[in-house]
Amino acid sequence: MLTVAITGATGAQGGATARALLTAGHHVRALTRHPDAPPARTLLDLGAEVRYAEFDDRASLDTALAGADALFAVTTPFGTDTATEARQGTALVDAAAAARLGHVVLTSAAHADRGTGIPHYESKHAVERHLRASGLTWTVIAPAAFMENYTSGWTLDGLRDGAFAWPMPADRPLTLVPAADIGAFAALALERRGEFAGRRVDIASDACTPARMAAVLAAATGRPVTHHEVPLDQVRTRSADLAAMFAYFGTTGLDVDVAGLRRAYPEVGWHTFTDWAAAQNWASLLNPA
Repeated sequence: MLTVAITGATGAQGGATARALLTAGHHVRALTRHPDAPPARTLLDLGAEVRYAEFDDRASLDTALAGADALFAVTTPFGTDTATEARQGTALVDAAAAARLGHVVLTSAAHADRGTGIPHYESKHAVERHLRASGLTWTVIAPAAFMENYTSGWTLDGLRDGAFAWPMPADRPLTLVPAADIGAFAALALERRGEFAGRRVDIASDACTPARMAAVLAAATGRPVTHHEVPLDQVRTRSADLAAMFAYFGTTGLDVDVAGLRRAYPEVGWHTFTDWAAAQNWASLLNPA
């Protein structure tokens, strides 16, 4: 049984990893800035240990990581900025090295190591490079686009009006992955350290065009849904970073070997976009109280 510290434990990727590890019988140490918040209490009820930790408070990281076997690390620029993400990720790696952890699994982004020019991909790759140079045993898992993006923001707003508003051409494939599959793959990497040490793996569980996504969402929601290509200039008014990402998606694209991953790691239980969409509570999402 491993003792795994998890950052972002109350978020999508960290929470999914915590659940996968708990189900497999491991000890989970959930790190959060808000130990008394409802998501942290939920993890506590599931059997996790919950500890306070703050990326910009090195003493809290040292205390939280002491005695752990491994770390699942997730960083984000959203809510802050890319410079903060790189700085906090570096601090986390340094704390992991000081704690002499046996393995660090860092979640990044598919293609972040390819010089995409996407700001939040570049900040994630900066953390990757620091981890590789740290002397720690490391694994980087790099998810493609999150299926969960379709249950929030402008996409969900559009679905309420029967439009799948997405800044890509209707016929351009995009590789996708749900949080549950990221968590299952991360747990696998932590359990099989020898197999995954020193590897960077782009992961996705399906590939769909926006036209196909709209059809799947129509079937799942039980209402008509038509793809509407949002102009990149419109996205740019909200975020230059996201506009750069969608420009990359629409040109170079995120090629991930979905079939190969399914063959090599069937135990992950990969979900198609149809599987994921069918499992969502669309009545609640589309008709908020």
